[in-house]
Amino acid sequence: MAERRTYKTFGLLDIGTSKTVAGVVVAEYVAGMAMPSLRLAGLGMQRSKGVKAGVLTDLDEAEGVVRGVISQAERAAGTSVGGFTLSVSAGRISSVHCTARADIETGSVREEDLARLMSAGESYAERNGRTLLHLNHLGYEVDGAQGVRDPLGLSARRISAGLHAVTADEAPLRNLLVLIDRCYASCDALVASPYASALAATTLEERQFGVTCIDFGAGTTSITLFADGRFTGIDVIPVGSQHITYDIAKALQTPLAEAERIKTLYGTLLNAQSDEHESFSYPIAGEEDDGSYETTKARLTDIIRPRVQQILGLVRERLTLNAASRYVGDKIVLTGGASQLTGLPGFVADTFGRSVRLGRPMDLHGLAASLSGPQLATLSGLAIVAARGDGELNMARGRKTVTQGYLGRVGTWLKGGF
Repeated sequence: MAERRTYKTFGLLDIGTSKTVAGVVVAEYVAGMAMPSLRLAGLGMQRSKGVKAGVLTDLDEAEGVVRGVISQAERAAGTSVGGFTLSVSAGRISSVHCTARADIETGSVREEDLARLMSAGESYAERNGRTLLHLNHLGYEVDGAQGVRDPLGLSARRISAGLHAVTADEAPLRNLLVLIDRCYASCDALVASPYASALAATTLEERQFGVTCIDFGAGTTSITLFADGRFTGIDVIPVGSQHITYDIAKALQTPLAEAERIKTLYGTLLNAQSDEHESFSYPIAGEEDDGSYETTKARLTDIIRPRVQQILGLVRERLTLNAASRYVGDKIVLTGGASQLTGLPGFVADTFGRSVRLGRPMDLHGLAASLSGPQLATLSGLAIVAARGDGELNMARGRKTVTQGYLGRVGTWLKGGF
């Protein structure tokens, strides 16, 4: 008897500081398989405009880019998708941990009891005008017995749940949804960008043993924590590799585009004796003649290193403040476009005294090898989240709306963890 197969098509959209990417993914579901196979049917990518550190600063400019990438992706796929799973990196994304408790009136734990716990966590997380993006449980306690993973059906008088929520400021999310609406598209779900990229860059075993994923983006650097196979923490720092580009441009008095080229071609954190003598030429900003200037790779490293040290110092501070960081083990996985800076894994390993590897996201069939690196980790993670939506993405019922009815229809919180 032939295996029963079903197919679904998803739209993905990642609006970053440096680039905006849209994808059309076809998921093939086979009965009995936990995860479908994914194929990228269409991809659109352009340099971002009207975005700074994940925040929309010019709707008109951003609209032109988003329309363009959606059109590219749909044209390549030969089909139109109405809804998109959208990444979110704006709004001061952060984690909150809480404990919800409930009395069990029937004598055994039912779905309704677990729903009450999640609802209490939702209310707690959405204080002070914050909007809930994700909500997952970390573990249960039944009548004082800790470490219960699945309490459903157990006899009990009282249950409590440790919950992890990810929240963001409301206004930036409004603007994202207004942008999508202006592009005549709809938003199926909002997913925190750091979570998506970490899901793609880390392995199931790493998440089980505990891992910290650091995503080096253009405008932001984000941290995602996993322990015991569960999503336990997230933080976003509004400093990224674009600041390294600015430092190079300022120190060498060269245009930003040239500074980005220099960083990509010659940037390194490694110390080599030959770098004192190995030089490269570059133009000076504002000079009309074709004259070029020279500097050494050693000087370039001296420009780059302090900014990377600053970013890692901020990462260390955020990890110290996050109680979940003590449970995630020693493994660090790096992802994001800037993680490809030569020497960065070793530099991070020396800074934190931990094991570090460069994370490559899972392969999406149909994605060119040149694009399958860390720079598209967020898109790969969005594909995973969208494809396994049952139990992962849930329509929120009865939630307060962020925009009049629009985000209420989106429903963006993740339940159930892994």
